[in-house]
Amino acid sequence: MTRRVLLGSAAAAGLAAAGCSSAPRKPAVPAAPDPQTVLLTSLIAGKEHLVSLYGQAIAALPARAAALEPFRQRHAAHLQALRALLPAGGGAGTFPASPAPPAASAAPPSPSAVSVEMLRDAERRAASARPAQMATASPALSQLLASIGACEAVHVVALGRVRD
Repeated sequence: MTRRVLLGSAAAAGLAAAGCSSAPRKPAVPAAPDPQTVLLTSLIAGKEHLVSLYGQAIAALPARAAALEPFRQRHAAHLQALRALLPAGGGAGTFPASPAPPAASAAPPSPSAVSVEMLRDAERRAASARPAQMATASPALSQLLASIGACEAVHVVALGRVRD
């Protein structure tokens, strides 16, 4: 076998291995979203909703604003802690939107329609959702969710002392 034949065979094999064909390439399938990022995004949306509800209640119930503001601040702190766990680049638009929390799926109430009882119901729903969320969460997120859920459960009781 001559050197030219050997080099020609190697070149032909290289072209074949490189995929020189007329068949179109299939587009790359995007990786499935990270379940923790999807969960965090859903939790953040729920917390944003609660912070918004408290803001509406404070505007609608000025006589109760001083009593409700600490609740809103605690939810804002929860929101900040959840956002800190969100990976860089894991924000909105990187994967399909997760379903909205039940309280957020309805049209937002008008500020005058927000009541302390509505806040209690929202807190109760949020606290009751935490155990199922912890079942699929990482250990660090589970610990945070346990703390948040405990805070929300206490809010239910504490809001019983705040009157509209």
